[in-house]
Amino acid sequence: MLAENGNLLRIFIGERDKHEGKPLYEWILEAAKKQGLTGGTVSRAMEGFGTHKNIHSAKILDISTDLPIIIELIDEPEKIEAFLPVVDSVVKEGVAVVESVHIRLYRAGKIV
Repeated sequence: MLAENGNLLRIFIGERDKHEGKPLYEWILEAAKKQGLTGGTVSRAMEGFGTHKNIHSAKILDISTDLPIIIELIDEPEKIEAFLPVVDSVVKEGVAVVESVHIRLYRAGKIV
């Protein structure tokens, strides 16, 4: 069971970013699972810009091959902190944000 208070690690990278020959978002999600983090989600953004100020968009007339990717991982603060060195070692360009969150874990229609 998750503690009521936890951390959310949100990582913003590019769709084309790779590590060890695979998409970086896949690599990070697999590493988080191997390290025992409680949960993770990867989302592709519709539009965004980063440090280079180039807008990457999914608009049909301006389709980008490098859309923003958002990886969200949630767990106890200690586990998120222990995972940050992994993120530091593989993200070359991007942003990572850690937020304190209140967790409500649902299973079979009940609040756990």
